[in-house]
Amino acid sequence: MQRVLVIAGLLLVVAGVGWPWLSKIPFGRLPGDIHIVREGFSFHFPIVTCIVISLVLSILFWIFRR
Repeated sequence: MQRVLVIAGLLLVVAGVGWPWLSKIPFGRLPGDIHIVREGFSFHFPIVTCIVISLVLSILFWIFRR
């Protein structure tokens, strides 16, 4: 458990340091993501981004489990 927490902390630090570059990746703005803007209301649901991330993580876990 300690190892998992240390690795998660390091990943968060790396993501925080690399945020200027990571924010330019188009995740969250892919075609198919739902974004509704009305007066006084904004709704964003990144469905395609969630599917892509799920597929990538599933493939990575499948590869590392072998």
